[in-house]
Amino acid sequence: MIAFVRGEVAAVTLTSAVLEVGGVGLELICTPQTLATLRPGQTATLPTSMVVREDSLTLFGFVDEDEKQVFELVQTASGVGPKLAQAMLAVLTPDAVRRAVAADDVRTLTGVPGIGQKGAQRIILELKDRIGVPVASSAGGLPHLAEPWRAQVQQGLVGLGWSAKDADRAIEAVADQAEVPAGSNGEADVAALLRAALRTLSRA
Repeated sequence: MIAFVRGEVAAVTLTSAVLEVGGVGLELICTPQTLATLRPGQTATLPTSMVVREDSLTLFGFVDEDEKQVFELVQTASGVGPKLAQAMLAVLTPDAVRRAVAADDVRTLTGVPGIGQKGAQRIILELKDRIGVPVASSAGGLPHLAEPWRAQVQQGLVGLGWSAKDADRAIEAVADQAEVPAGSNGEADVAALLRAALRTLSRA
């Protein structure tokens, strides 16, 4: 088991980061939120979880131990593999996952791509007694369900070289354009929002 990886960030892509450790580049699959904290050339330490398959070894990297623990815990629920666990953390904070499970909030969980109503109910049933309570204090507001388009647009902007701070500013600037088109299954037009955010940044 590789508990964490520390090294210089050699590259950041849309879905992963490469950290150089002892002359070896290790690719870590990460959520957009984790990738937004990384900069090429800087040293980073990421908690990791290794997923072993017959034909592959995959390292998942996390912004902190809390994210890693929730990633590993949700996989103990039936039907939840590493990809779905990562999708949950791309849309929800660890505390948002805890609150959704504790409150039987099927709607929040079905906001994660790949989780239907039955899947959400199963996750709640199997994790409710084990996932624990939210870590954050209620003072100042708790983390909430992120609109999926925000994480996707941020991922795209960071992947194009913008800083997380600039990306967040551009996302707020275009948030009022995030209308859900008819026939889109309740999803905003991410490509259009990304273009609008890029226009905002180019004017800055």
